[in-house]
Amino acid sequence: MSNFDSVATVKKGTYWQPFTANRLLQANSTPRTLVAAKGAYYENVEGQKLFDTLSGLWCTPLGHAHPLIAEAVKKQVDTLDFAPSFQMTHNNALSLAQRIADMAPEGMNHVFFANSGSESVDTALKVALGYHRIKGAGNRFRMIGRERGYHGVGFGGMSVGGILSNRKMFAPCMMPGVDHLRHTYAPEHMAFTRGQPTWGADYAEDLERLVALHDASTIAAVIVEPVQGSTGVIVPPLGYLQRLREICTKHGILFIFDEVISGFGRMGAPFAAQRFGVTPDIITFAKAVTNGIVPMGGVIVTDEIYKTFMTGPQNAIEFCHGYTYSGHPLAAAVGHVVLDIMESEGLFERVAALEPVLEDAAHSLADVPQVADIRNIGLTAAIELKPAQEGVGVRGLAVFEEALKQGQLLRVTGDIISFGPPFIATENELKNMMQTVRKVIEIVG
Repeated sequence: MSNFDSVATVKKGTYWQPFTANRLLQANSTPRTLVAAKGAYYENVEGQKLFDTLSGLWCTPLGHAHPLIAEAVKKQVDTLDFAPSFQMTHNNALSLAQRIADMAPEGMNHVFFANSGSESVDTALKVALGYHRIKGAGNRFRMIGRERGYHGVGFGGMSVGGILSNRKMFAPCMMPGVDHLRHTYAPEHMAFTRGQPTWGADYAEDLERLVALHDASTIAAVIVEPVQGSTGVIVPPLGYLQRLREICTKHGILFIFDEVISGFGRMGAPFAAQRFGVTPDIITFAKAVTNGIVPMGGVIVTDEIYKTFMTGPQNAIEFCHGYTYSGHPLAAAVGHVVLDIMESEGLFERVAALEPVLEDAAHSLADVPQVADIRNIGLTAAIELKPAQEGVGVRGLAVFEEALKQGQLLRVTGDIISFGPPFIATENELKNMMQTVRKVIEIVG
């Protein structure tokens, strides 16, 4: 590939990029090709350094090119590069499962590995259906998601998800029997809230409405992100998640936390379940568990769910589900090193210490005329811009493009800028990040 021309390849569309306006990318002269990464910064094809404001895609909290991870990758490839997970296993998968279970809320002691957040969600939905069927409640088939929810791009996750653009093209193939809770974002009551809004816990009562509509005996599970990340950091009102837990327990409905974004420290605790003091029946995870280095995801379930599956003839497969790369040796090895680093460097505690720094820095933009709302929790934040006269998303795209020129890689969805900086970021980097965003918004106008 010595004659490879990346610019020409982009313009031809040879690589059909995911979640990308490909035609706009092909016509754009702003460099979008990354060639290196170190610490909290990327480097683009022109040699410009870009501060990584979203930890890749919420997945690299340790930053990039950590030497211990690089060492672990080489050692594992040299030792055991692949092992089948069907009927066989290896020590790293066993020990990583134990480690994750030890980090999970009490009573959640069983881990099923997948390779992504999307696979983890579809696995969780299958677990919920299978659980009720084994219990003799096969009539419980309905799944309840939430508006503005993002649960990956599998057909199951897409069905329980609540983002219109991800659903409308594939509507004929949605799972049957899916309904959605109302989302909890009410700017007239919540705008510019620091942390959890004190208004809105009664949104949880929407689940009672769906129970009355469908009857609890038909509902298998409710799935929510504790903090809705991909839709722009929607923070749960105080008491909201607790009330959902109560209603699910009351009606025998499984409660699933999608912690693909919030898991492994983003909320200043191992899982958001501990941050909010709510224990679900199932937790999905991915992203940060391997610092984004090797794809990995998984599902954590309660003792009750696992024991329910462990029935029938001993030679029978209890759960006919899995992936070729479940518990991949390389991913498991990296997972161990990532958790080692998080523990040795006290990164959960660091997140808790940086949370007020990010909060103050983000809310310092409240006086910017183009800003409609600011919200934050843990080491996450969002700045919602007022739409430009030309339409929704125009100002957001312009901000994204200008930020690249100013040395920042932003995550912009429509007119919402989402932030999830690396745990290793310094206080000054977080402050400078928001000062640069202010400058960018002022330039764009």
